[in-house]
Amino acid sequence: MRISIKAKPNSNEEKVEKLDSPLLKSFGRASDLSFIVSVKEPPVHGLANLAILKALREYFHTPNVRIVSGYTSRSKIIEIG
Repeated sequence: MRISIKAKPNSNEEKVEKLDSPLLKSFGRASDLSFIVSVKEPPVHGLANLAILKALREYFHTPNVRIVSGYTSRSKIIEIG
């Protein structure tokens, strides 16, 4: 399964939030495929990416999480499983 995320590095708290958009539903896209992931780490030397992967592993209860695209962007495509 692939999901879209918006990364928020340098946040005060770490959290994973589902985006529930009526617009996504109206286009027939599942609303549970878009997330905002907030992490405390800065976007330096891949620290934020590692924290994002850790947060998503805990959220989805699986070790099989990887970044497909968006390594240097706040918008990322993540593969789960």
